[in-house]
Amino acid sequence: MQTTVNREQTRPKTFDFSKANTPQAQPHTQQQPAPPETTQRQDSYAPQATMPIKSFRSGAICVSIWENETLGDDGLPRSYKTVSFDRRYKDKTGTWKSTNSLRANDLPRAVLILQKAYEYLVLTESESHDETY
Repeated sequence: MQTTVNREQTRPKTFDFSKANTPQAQPHTQQQPAPPETTQRQDSYAPQATMPIKSFRSGAICVSIWENETLGDDGLPRSYKTVSFDRRYKDKTGTWKSTNSLRANDLPRAVLILQKAYEYLVLTESESHDETY
C-alpha cells in the first residue's frame, strides 16, 4: 500500500503578496506547537510541508516546482516533483487574488515559463543521475 502526501495540498492555496512585509508574514520567534501531522507516533511517516524548490515568473503568471514524498511499498520514502501555476490579479476591491485560469493573452507567457520549468526538471534530473554513476 502506498501513502501519498501531496505538498501542494498542505500549503495555503494563495499567498497575499501585499502583506509580505507585515509582522504577520514574518517568522515567529516563539516556539509554535507542532502541526497535527507531526504529532504522530515516532515510527510513522510524516513529511513536512515546504516552500517550492523553484519558481518561475513572467508578469502575473507564476510556475512553481514542488518536491513531494510518498511512502513506497518497501517502507522507504520516495520523492517526486510536481508543477503548479497560477495567475495573480486584483479584484474589484483591490485585493490580490490567484487563479488557475488564463486569459488568451496569458498563454505565451505561460508556455514560456512552463518550458523553463520543464528545462529545470530535466537538467536537475540528469545531474542527479550523473552523480549516481
